[in-house]
Amino acid sequence: MTEILQQMFDDGIKRYEAGEPARDLVPLFRQIVDQQPKNGSALTCLAWLYLLSDDAPRALKAAKQAAKLNPADAQSYVNLALAMLDTNQKGVREPVERAQQIFTVDTQQAEEVHKNLTDALDRKPGWKAVLKVQQWLYPPSDGL
Repeated sequence: MTEILQQMFDDGIKRYEAGEPARDLVPLFRQIVDQQPKNGSALTCLAWLYLLSDDAPRALKAAKQAAKLNPADAQSYVNLALAMLDTNQKGVREPVERAQQIFTVDTQQAEEVHKNLTDALDRKPGWKAVLKVQQWLYPPSDGL
């Protein structure tokens, strides 16, 4: 990533974390992706922002590209699963299982995805796809 695009990316992340609406951040990440179409991290963020902005078809396209470019990033697979659910696609099990596989070797990603899904429900309460994926990835403990 060039220095300017990296700064734009970092600024976008800070603005998101400060609570800026996802819809307002889409143009920034779209610009980064337009200039660097093989930037998997920016595509992952763009897919997430599209999902939060109720634009599942665009999220699906970005999530597919992100998962292909960033095969070790669990969030890209979670975004893909969410976009597939929100567009009534079949085959959701595959990206969910891929995210689970990544979690087994990288617990930090498991924590980050959990935080992101919780944030998604704060920003978009009752989001059925997130509730479903959250249950698959983090099933309630039986206490056994």
